[in-house]
Amino acid sequence: RLYQIPFEMPDCEGESETRTLHLVGDFSAPAEFFVTLGVFSFLYTMAALVLYLRFHSIYGENKKLPMADFCITICFAFFWLVAAAAWGKGLTDVKAATRPASLIAAMGVCQGPEVVCNAGTTPAMGLANISVVS
Repeated sequence: RLYQIPFEMPDCEGESETRTLHLVGDFSAPAEFFVTLGVFSFLYTMAALVLYLRFHSIYGENKKLPMADFCITICFAFFWLVAAAAWGKGLTDVKAATRPASLIAAMGVCQGPEVVCNAGTTPAMGLANISVVS
């Protein structure tokens, strides 16, 4: 939810005055999907572990239970792949929305003929990149 994050921009009309701007974009849906799927996967894993360890005889005698377990596992694997791809796309969109060159281009004060704007520092995205890889 980048639109909730304010940042200060100097106002060229007054030397000491600043304007508060907000970033643009809401990329929370892919992250929420990724985390929700992770929580459901964890809960299913705990339930399956209890079934395997505590009710092993029921699991072995019933022929439909292993097949249902296999189908649920395949569904979770597919949705995990989709969620990881969505999280990667969401991260790419966040990077594009917070790229210093994009922010400077969107600022009206930087569009003047004799105005020179620079970003200062580039945001560090190393830990975010690692979250997509893992």
